[in-house]
Parts: sequence; C-alpha cells; structure tokens
Amino acid sequence: MSRVIAITGGSAGIGRATALRLARDGAAIAICGRRADRLDAVASEIVAAGGQAWSMVADVASGGDMDRFVAAAVERFGRLDVMMCNAGFGIAGAIDDIAPDQMRKLVDINYMGTYYATRAALPVFRRQGSGHLVVVSSIVGKRGVPYMGAYAATKFAQVGLAESLRSELAGSAIHVSVVFPVSTETEFFDVMSTETGTAVVRGAGPRQSAATVANAIARALDRPVPEIYPHAASRALVVLNALAPGLCDRVVKRFGRKPQRREQR
Repeated sequence: MSRVIAITGGSAGIGRATALRLARDGAAIAICGRRADRLDAVASEIVAAGGQAWSMVADVASGGDMDRFVAAAVERFGRLDVMMCNAGFGIAGAIDDIAPDQMRKLVDINYMGTYYATRAALPVFRRQGSGHLVVVSSIVGKRGVPYMGAYAATKFAQVGLAESLRSELAGSAIHVSVVFPVSTETEFFDVMSTETGTAVVRGAGPRQSAATVANAIARALDRPVPEIYPHAASRALVVLNALAPGLCDRVVKRFGRKPQRREQR
C-alpha cells in the first residue's frame, strides 16, 4: 500500500493541490476542513487522480476534532505515514489595528491548529516507529514583512514548534519538515480581505502556484529535508536577514500588503 497522508485544510489551495499531486502516486489521503461540499469535491478528484480518499468535516482549532480526525484516518487506512498541517489564513494590518479577537483567531487556527494536529499524530508515529510531520508555514515565518505582523507571529510560532520537535526526534525515523512558500496563487488573498474587513493590496514580491508548492512537498516526502523552499530564490531573503537585518528591513518594505484605509471607528 502507498503512503497514508492526512491533510488539514485539504479542501482548497495548497492542501488540495498536494492531495491531488500525491494521489497520482496512488496515496491514500484523508482530508479535513470546514466545508463539506468542498471536501466531497476534492475527495472525488483524489479518486479520479488515482488515489484513495476519505474526508471529514473538522475544525483544526478543536483538539478533539483533530484527535478524531487522526483516529478515524488510522482506522480507515490502517496507519498514518504523513501529517500535513496546512490549515491557516491571514489578516493584514498594522499591529495596533489588529483587534484582539482577530489575533486570537489567527493563533487558534494557524498555531493551535498545528499543535493539535501534531499532538494527535505523534503517538501514532511513535507507535509505528516512523512518520513525517509537514508544517506549512510561510516565508514570513522566517522574515516578517510590513502589515503582516500578526500573521507572521503565528508562522514563526509554527517554526519554533517544528524546530524543537525536530531536534527531539533527531536520529529517529520520524521526520519533521517546514514548508516556506512565498505568495501563492490560491484564495488566500480573498479570505484575507474578508477577515481583515477591507481590501488588501497585494505586495510586489514573487508568486508561485499551489502546484509548485505541492511538487516541492512531494519531493520532500521521498527525501525528507528540514526545510522546504518551493521558490528557491526565497532562501536569499533568509540569508540576508541573518547577515544584515537592517538592510533586509528596507528590502521587504516593498513587499508589504497594506490594507486600504478603514473609516475611523
């Protein structure tokens, strides 16, 4: 049997693209999300692409949902080889314009969602003696950009969790990889505008397709690596920030995603 892969946020974007890419290899894929109709559609696409599919409506911000998602996937397919923590969203704005409830929602979904999914999968991996945790972060999880501080904070938190866990598991057959996409052509910006409450102007930085990210993840499942940069040139930003953070401040200023000005409250 091919790999068994669980993907949170599997109904759209990078999650969907990765599910379809891995389905072509005959993988058994469990996806979860909050939109049943989208999940059903992607499950059908997975089967059409050559994989096995199972879907579950679940909220990554619920630890109980993630426990049930992993348990049901293992019951359905017999094991779990990969947990891909992909669910997430963004809100743009200066830190003093981000409301506390917005920040809390970002933390609940982007960070706690990763924590809950990881916590549910690890006992399975330890019992099997193998497994692969894939955390979909963002290049802003390595270097923040203007007006994305709240989102970047949750992405940095994901990285801290993954790096610590990777060192704990070093030398074992349980791998941890973090994905650092640049701006990706998905519904991310539409959702961000909705969650921000105003239109968000796209930055001038590089972009990539969801398929590009999916292909990079597929390669890392075959040959595990600690960090995955689907847009290879983005590594240079990480190096520049380490060597000359002040200069990097000026470079990334052009990449800021500034919301249109809100009316005074």
